[in-house]
Amino acid sequence: MNLLHLKYAIEVANTGSVNRAAETLFVGQPNISRAIKELESSLDITIFERSSKGMVPTADGEMFLLYAKAILAKVDALEDLFKKDGEQKLQFSISVPRATYIADAFAHFSNSLNDAPGAEVFYQETTSMQAIKNITQGNYKLAIIRYPETQHAYYRSMLEEKGLAYELVAEFRYWLIVHKSSRLAELDSITEADLQNHIEIVHANQMTSALPYIDFRQSEWSGDMARKIYVFERAVQFDLLAENPQAFMWVSPIPEQTLKRYDLVQRSYAGHKTVYRDMLIRQKDYRLSTLDKRFISELCEARRRIFPREYD
Repeated sequence: MNLLHLKYAIEVANTGSVNRAAETLFVGQPNISRAIKELESSLDITIFERSSKGMVPTADGEMFLLYAKAILAKVDALEDLFKKDGEQKLQFSISVPRATYIADAFAHFSNSLNDAPGAEVFYQETTSMQAIKNITQGNYKLAIIRYPETQHAYYRSMLEEKGLAYELVAEFRYWLIVHKSSRLAELDSITEADLQNHIEIVHANQMTSALPYIDFRQSEWSGDMARKIYVFERAVQFDLLAENPQAFMWVSPIPEQTLKRYDLVQRSYAGHKTVYRDMLIRQKDYRLSTLDKRFISELCEARRRIFPREYD
């Protein structure tokens, strides 16, 4: 059995004919017939029923073709990782929390791909626990996790136990953003009483932690709003704020251009005492690539550009 024989069998199944498969592949018909016979002999199955209607896969043939297609797809993926001249494609992968300053850094980072002959980039917004899992399983090379400062000992112990390197990206307290027409926008500093009768937008799939749910919920969110909108998609969050002046959302510092784009304002909240940490993590033995270093540089620049002076 070889890869070429698998390709022949798949094409026979696609065309329903050895002759048509031969024409499509520019191969002699006897070569394809011989390849099918060799496959059937080596596997001790019948792959195709030969009839007046053409070549029809048997039950065993259907299973064989399913695996054959999967094998060839993996071979194609492997070949795609490298250019014909042997030069490796640029690759970058990172899991992050929902954070507009990180998204802003990623957008600037994308400019470094403009002159790349080939690149594959993966950017996933997810929870801290899933981001850690992505790194330990080797699915992503970098990740940024977020947790309250009070949980630092727990996360440090976990990261060291899993053999992960970590470094601080940013520390901050959550800010509140609302539409500029909101009553809250008129206040320089907001209290819990000011939030009554407003609607809180919550990133639902970010409300997970190593702590019991109720403990984390109390540490993560101030007050107990009677009305909440749980969203799972980043795209809808700013549209909700732009459309509904009663809505508000807790965020890490937001770029000024994003606030202007949606007519939003950012306000401090007197009741928020918890400091949050965004930590960059990776496998200890992983060496940063050129793209990794470019992204980290943009991330540091975004933090300097976007965060208020109090975080410097």
